[in-house]
Amino acid sequence: MSKIKPKTILVTGGAGFIGSHLCDKLLGRGNRIICLDNLYTGSKSNIRHLFKNKKFKLVVADVEDAFYFKIDEIYHLACPAAPVWFQKNPIKTIKTSIWGSINALELAKKTGAKILFASTSEVYGDPKIHPQKESYWGNVNPIGLRSCYDEGKRCAESLFFNYLRKHKVDIKVARIFNTYGPRMSVDDGRAVSNFIIQALAGGKITVYGSGRQTRSFCYVDDMINGLVALMEKEKFNGPVNLGNPTEFTIKELAGLIIKMTGSGGRIVHAELPDDDPARRKPDISLARKILGWRPKVNLASGLEKTIDYYRKTIK
Repeated sequence: MSKIKPKTILVTGGAGFIGSHLCDKLLGRGNRIICLDNLYTGSKSNIRHLFKNKKFKLVVADVEDAFYFKIDEIYHLACPAAPVWFQKNPIKTIKTSIWGSINALELAKKTGAKILFASTSEVYGDPKIHPQKESYWGNVNPIGLRSCYDEGKRCAESLFFNYLRKHKVDIKVARIFNTYGPRMSVDDGRAVSNFIIQALAGGKITVYGSGRQTRSFCYVDDMINGLVALMEKEKFNGPVNLGNPTEFTIKELAGLIIKMTGSGGRIVHAELPDDDPARRKPDISLARKILGWRPKVNLASGLEKTIDYYRKTIK
């Protein structure tokens, strides 16, 4: 049986939370990895353990600027994903989504590389269909505070499918739902990291709104397996939902984290941000059918690993 030939793979946003775990996975398969990141939300600490690996190379650069590498595959993840970060510089967020995608697609066109785009459940906006299927076009406020990210990703999806139709680029589009796990930044600003950090500090746990809004939380290892399965699936472009379909209210999540950390903290409520989705749950029937993929890590098990990471990280 012949060995699988190692590939040279570009991971944009490879120093980020999901990107760094993806680099681990791809290197573990014997591939050569080029990690391109401007370190705006990514961090060298996420990939420092890879620096001595001769098959790993970090390139500090911005995807808004054209780039060229001889590669076989591209995982295009570059873009701030947390509201606190994508709203901090909304114009740059839009440029990253659009110009970054054009540059990545142009490279794929020149090299003949397969390219996977990390889109988002945010393309569905505040959905009126539940759970969300890939056929749903969404309910997005095009001029709201979140639009820089939501509409940026929606436009990028359009770019990917037009490069498929016009230039026959082999594209893959994954719509990533809420993902959590080790290496989420302490200033990430999203529910899981916020609640864990606040709980470990023994202080107040801030829940925005009533806490009855729902999310579905996918552990990062499951998400990485889904992305790799999508890249390896021939003659399938997507889009495909990747996420955990088990739904929790935000208040339930906060209560579980308080219990698991043994925190003496209590829940307090703050004003709900504009355009915050009321419900979010993926229909993953397409991923099950086409990719043979489903998440395996339940919330309690994933939170245990994540809490342990923050206990060791926060001093």
